[in-house]
Amino acid sequence: MKIYNSRTRLKEELVPIEGKKLGIYVCGPTVYDYFHIGNARAFILFDVLRQYLQYEGYDVTYVQNFTDIDDKMIRRANEEGVTVKELAEKYITAYQEDAQALGIMPAGVHPRATQHIPHMLSLIQTLMDKGKAYASGGDVYFRVRSFPAYGQLSGQDMEELEEGASDRSIMEADKEDPRDFVLWKAQKEGEPAWNSPWGPGRPGWHIECSAMAMAYIGETVDIHCGGKDLLFPHHENELAQSEGATGKPFVRYWMHNGFINTGNEKMSKSEGNFFTVRDIFREFNPETVRMFILSAHYRNPVSFSREQLQQAQASLSRLYGARDHLLYLLDHTQDRVENETEKAFIARLEDYKNRFKSSMSDDLNTADALGVMFEMAKDFNIVLHHQSAKAIVNGALRAFTDLCGVLGLLIRKQDDLPAHITELAARRVQAREQKNWSLSDSLRDEITAQGYVVEDTPAGQKVRKPARNGPASHAE
Repeated sequence: MKIYNSRTRLKEELVPIEGKKLGIYVCGPTVYDYFHIGNARAFILFDVLRQYLQYEGYDVTYVQNFTDIDDKMIRRANEEGVTVKELAEKYITAYQEDAQALGIMPAGVHPRATQHIPHMLSLIQTLMDKGKAYASGGDVYFRVRSFPAYGQLSGQDMEELEEGASDRSIMEADKEDPRDFVLWKAQKEGEPAWNSPWGPGRPGWHIECSAMAMAYIGETVDIHCGGKDLLFPHHENELAQSEGATGKPFVRYWMHNGFINTGNEKMSKSEGNFFTVRDIFREFNPETVRMFILSAHYRNPVSFSREQLQQAQASLSRLYGARDHLLYLLDHTQDRVENETEKAFIARLEDYKNRFKSSMSDDLNTADALGVMFEMAKDFNIVLHHQSAKAIVNGALRAFTDLCGVLGLLIRKQDDLPAHITELAARRVQAREQKNWSLSDSLRDEITAQGYVVEDTPAGQKVRKPARNGPASHAE
């Protein structure tokens, strides 16, 4: 597998530190609000990375933190009249609910910052002992000048950084250098605090992730993931303090996903132009959101709109249609030896698998991998029929669902319709794929005559019982 490394700006072959073991650290949410679709992009994509690597036989330690203490949390807790801990519990629970709806597997461990204060204090003390950090007025800062490689991850110019930091730090007279960043913050009135050698206070944001990554993976992490917005200053600072403390490479491969834009602007809570996933769930199935995220390469920016979600919904319906067609055929095909035509189909099936893996191994190209899945779906609908050998249909179903499962798709069970209606619906999907419109119309009439409603929606064919009261629901 090759991964684009943000630090080297090159695609590099993935070579774990140890055999087939991989340690992956993903920057998780700051739990002061519901997460938005921009956050969801990172959570979904790197969940797929983990699932694909496991599919390929890697032993993955997957760590995704919860930032449960920082300035935003303190402000929000004060606004809501609750403690920071109560706020964290509320939104950690909300994250778990929304992540589950999106098909995101729980991490192997979800460390919370407040439960790892001793790890942070130890790391800060190491930096102090090495002369790479200093205390000033109860705060502790990292000496940026002590790390010559600072700025290389994000591509920042040190002179421009110094000028910009000087403009922002007029009131921070306690700093030796305006670019220095805080490792420990002295307690302010009304804020949560922990004891430290430098007085009561709380950790800075950047030291939290370094300490938690080292606690569960080690001093060197195989892959560190997050949104592009975290490149600077968060990941740049993580890198500097971690390597400053250990003298070892902190991360072998840095992966950053691109932004989701609304209009021409990056979606963010600070800009107020965001949509929480809960907002979107009111109209679209969570799996449609996942499909939307996977339909573009993770490093490319994508535009968010209702039309884009409708396209994702239609694409997802195609995959479900193929799966349901195979499920129907499995109950109606013959248990016999495959013929020459079916042997040729088996060869194509292996080619689909290999092309899927090739796409995923090329810097997690989920968009191309989905293209392979759509080709498979079309092939199934055209080639497989009632006279197909059962083993062929079963093999196609197993391959299709396994590969979709790597992407976290096709989690919904087959619609609960009578077998004969399911058969007619499957035959109509096949007829439409073959552009046999007269047969499609005939099958629609037959389904309708038996008391069911057939709808050709942007999401594909829907067959349902007529609603008894009120309008029909269009939700997936």
